[in-house]
This record gives sequence, structure tokens and C-alpha cells, in this order.
Amino acid sequence: MAPPITIRLNDQDSVVIARSTLLPGTEIAPNTLATQRIPAGHKVAVRPIPQGQPIRRYGQIIGFATTNIAPGQHVHTHNTGMGDFTRDYAFGVDARATNFTNTPATFMGIRRPGLNGADGRVATRNYIGILTSVNCSAHVADLVAMAFRRDPISGRNPLADYPNVDGVVALTHKTGCGMAAGEPLALLRRTLGGYARHPNFAAVIVLGLGCEVNQLSGLLQEQKLAGRLRAMDIQEMGGTRKTVEAAIAFVREVLAEANNIRREPVPVSELTIALQCGGSDGYSGVSANPALGIASDILIRHGGSVILAETPETYGAEHLLTRRAPDRETGEKLVALMRWWEEYTARNGAEMDANPSPGNKAGGLTTILEKSLGAMAKAGSTNLVEVVAYAEAPTRKGFIFMDTPGYDPVAATGQVAGGANLVAFTTGRGSVFGCKPAPSLKLATNTPMFQHMEEDMDINCGTILDGTESIEECGQKIFNLFLQTASGTQTKSETFDFGAAEFAPWVIGATM
Repeated sequence: MAPPITIRLNDQDSVVIARSTLLPGTEIAPNTLATQRIPAGHKVAVRPIPQGQPIRRYGQIIGFATTNIAPGQHVHTHNTGMGDFTRDYAFGVDARATNFTNTPATFMGIRRPGLNGADGRVATRNYIGILTSVNCSAHVADLVAMAFRRDPISGRNPLADYPNVDGVVALTHKTGCGMAAGEPLALLRRTLGGYARHPNFAAVIVLGLGCEVNQLSGLLQEQKLAGRLRAMDIQEMGGTRKTVEAAIAFVREVLAEANNIRREPVPVSELTIALQCGGSDGYSGVSANPALGIASDILIRHGGSVILAETPETYGAEHLLTRRAPDRETGEKLVALMRWWEEYTARNGAEMDANPSPGNKAGGLTTILEKSLGAMAKAGSTNLVEVVAYAEAPTRKGFIFMDTPGYDPVAATGQVAGGANLVAFTTGRGSVFGCKPAPSLKLATNTPMFQHMEEDMDINCGTILDGTESIEECGQKIFNLFLQTASGTQTKSETFDFGAAEFAPWVIGATM
């Protein structure tokens, strides 16, 4: 039996979603016909919505009618706007004890004996990392990494004798100087410290220039970095050539030890998944995001953790998360973040509803409220146990919220700095993304895009829309892929060597 031509998510909804393009005259509900062409993934009204009245999807407010909307009309940016409404935060009313499984799953991980304070933590990948304190040392870092890259023409592979090493990767950025020595510098150092300690790095070099605000000595002391880490200032080393030679020598020194690892069964409690969405469409909140939410719930029941981020893309839906906070203090932290972002955007002459991108809108999303309600589905239904700052390592297991911008590379960089050792990334328009040293899985929201970009997509969640798979079945499939990927199976983005250029620490404050 073919699935219905529209998707209704809640009985209170005043709109339904077009499963495919609807032509005028198509019956969208009993005794209700489409009066306009409705693109796939877009909304169509199923009841009259007077001007100024709320429009509901997911049973929640996604905007307000800017004109009278009749049944059968296309509901989108031309007749929908933002408006003020009261959120009932109802702290903790939906908090429930997690039903942990008695037989936790395992995966084949790499247990680190101790790296920069990461004693006993488990890796899903095995890289050697080159970090930079400042943009001025970025090219030198790239020169070091290039010495260990496979030549696509000759096929020469400097790491051929080290099959257990996933690569030597330079993660560079655009800041580190011309910045205030307060919160902007502390945030950058927290990000770099999180990467330096990340278990997916067997060893790390940090390269500085020597005269930057982000001095290596301050970074190492503040972040308490030690272990298999070498710090070098280009000016102190005597210039580019001498620094590159010294850094290459260090990599060669640690390669044999880095290669001497073995994977062993470890509990899923050692997995922390960064939840991401990018290039979202009208189907994201219907297929891939709720399926990822099922996978998140399964992971947490097995003792693992997930980190939801992108604070601006939770705006308008935060009241559904505060209800899942086991205590008021945790919920209040989330509300305080929303107030900060309102002030931050206003201070910079922007507004929260500027978040949905042109691609989001072309895919059927209209307001930040609608986007947020779909995005938060990635986090499933378990308790919100902790709210952390950007790049801050969580102290609890379970569902964590991290404060980040909505821009995917910046958000994912913060999550990985906080300890995520795998990234799950849903997309409707077709994002291509990697996040070294953590492998990144792409979850497609719809079958046409999956088929069009199959070389970049790991799972097709469009099967939910096609009626061939339930949300629960797709969620279980995603969880199973978590275990396979964490055990070493390459993702599609890894086959294209994505993940170095996407490193993007959040830059706040003035550049001076």
C-alpha cells in the first residue's frame, strides 16, 4: 500500500507536509484540495489560519500567519512570520529514569594508556595531529602533514609501513592573535586543549609562531597538556625549514608506537556521539532526525552519551528540553543561553530568525522555530543531564547540550573538542562534511537526494517517507552503524579524506 501523499505529525497541526510535489486540485485532506502547487517537503494549510494566528506543526507553534491563509494554500515565507509567544518551561515535568539495558553492547575500540590527561579513554580512530596556536603557523603545519600524505599520482604512501595509523592531519585555523586575552582566548585554548587530549590522536604537535597572543606556554599551562605532545615555536626553532624538519622527525619518532595498537571489545559507554544537522529540509524533522533520536535513546540506554549543539537551532523549542531536565538548575542554564543569543544577535544587528539558510527554505523550512523543533528530534527522549559551554568536556553520561553557533563546522569542532569520538550528521539538501579526528556519518532525509549523492551518504532515512521502514527500524540501523564505524569501518566522508579543512573554532569578540 502506497503511503499517503501528505504527512500529518500531530492532530493539532494546521498544516501537513507534501510527500511529493502536489498540483492544484490534489486532495490533501478529506474535502480539502490544494489550491496551489506545493513543492515536495513544503507545508500546505488544512484549515483556515486567520492573520496573526499561530501556525502549528509537531503540535507546536512554528510561526504566525502574516495574512489570512485558506485551506489548500502553500504555507511558507510569503505568508508566515515570527512572533512573540509564551513558552512553558515546566522544568523537569517530563524527566524520567532511563531504562538502562542489562546487556550493554560493545564495539572494537582503541584504549589509550594515557595521552595528555586522557588516561583510559577509548579511541575510534588513530591519527597523529598537528595543531596550531595561531594562523601564522598554519602553512608550516600543512607542510608537515604533506610529508605523510599519499601521492595520488605516483601512489607513494609514506604511511604504508604503518597500516594502523589513519593519517597525519593538520588542523589549522584563522585566529590566535589580534584578539582579547579574556573570553575569546580562553575559548580558543579550551578548543585546542580538547583536541590535544582527544583519544583519537596517538600523538600531537602544537606549532606556534612565537609572538602571538596565544602563547604556547600559556596554552600548555592553562590546559594542563603533557604526554605525547611536542610544542614548537617557528621563531625559536630558527624558521620554516628547521621547524618542518623537527616536526617531521617527531612524527617519525612516534609512528611505530602509534601503529602498535590493537582494537579490543569495549563497552558502548565509551562512545560519545556529536549530533549534527546541515542542509536541512522539510523532511529532516520527519525522517532522519527522529530516527537519529531513536538511535540516541538506544545508545544512552547502553550507557553512551550524545551531545546536541547549535543553540540558535534550538531556539523556540528549548521549552521541550527544559521539561526533560532532572533539575531546575540544568533547565535554567539552557534558558540563559537563549537569552544570551537573543542579546548577541541583536547586538550585531541580526535576529534569530535569520538562521534558516536559503537552502533550508528551498527545502521547505520557513522559520527558526520550525527548524529548531525538527532539529531537537535528534536528541531522542531521555533526560537532559547537563548543559556545557563550547568545547567543554561533559562530566556526566547521557544526553548533553553544548552551547555552539548553528554553523555546522564551528558547532562540530566544539563537540569534538568536548570529547565526541563520532559524528552523526543528518542532511536533506546534501551536506558533504568530515570532522577529523572523529569519523562523520551522513544520514539522508529523503531517497531522491540519497540516490543523487549516494557516494557521500552513509544511510538513507528516506525509507521512512517511502513507507518501507519505520522510524524505530531506521534508528536501530543507525545505532548498528555507530558500532561498525566506531570499530573501524570507514565512512563515506573518510573515503574522500574530509575533515581537516572543516576544523573551525568559534571566534568571538573583536579582531584587533
